[in-house]
Amino acid sequence: MTISRRTFLQAASGLALTAAFAGVPGLAFAQSVDLDELLKPGPLGDKILGSEDAPVTIVEYASMTCGHCANFHKKTYPALKSDYIDTGKVRLIFREFPLDAVAAAAFMLARSAPADKYFDIVDIMFEQQRAWAFTDNPYNSLLNFSKQIGFTQESFEEALTNQGLLDAVNAVRDRGANEFGVNSTPTFFINGEKHSGALSIEDMGKIIEEKL
Repeated sequence: MTISRRTFLQAASGLALTAAFAGVPGLAFAQSVDLDELLKPGPLGDKILGSEDAPVTIVEYASMTCGHCANFHKKTYPALKSDYIDTGKVRLIFREFPLDAVAAAAFMLARSAPADKYFDIVDIMFEQQRAWAFTDNPYNSLLNFSKQIGFTQESFEEALTNQGLLDAVNAVRDRGANEFGVNSTPTFFINGEKHSGALSIEDMGKIIEEKL
């Protein structure tokens, strides 16, 4: 089935959130969460970088259309990966928290690509965010972008009309909000301790070093 921009937006409308996403009573100001509960994977399984034996685990909730998330991944993430993830000190778990329908669609594409390409695609999406996320025609922009990362129009449409995949992405977002008080992006849980905002490598490194 061929989907239009209008049907794409209608199908994903349930994922649209306001910028001021409402906090969850009793959780919105929590500084830490139960680590065992936090580490239980969602319905699609977690996307993980780093050693399972790393002394520090960072769970990141991000939205593909969030400018602060893009800034973190362009400015802080490279040093985090080289200094902490690749050296066995940190394990990173990346989770979907779409703030709008376009972000949800982007995550659906990333999840529909070969599993070993997930983080490469996320990196490219953040690097080129303005080219596909903020346009007058998000459907066409995302379609054109998807072709650069290996999708055809047919596989693009197949990904975006996969209701089970949409429900699973939605479930990850809802659990983050309802159980762990995620109310903005990016939000990081560093060994269960909550930190919000696009942390610099200096700030994140200081938190990590305290937990090593």
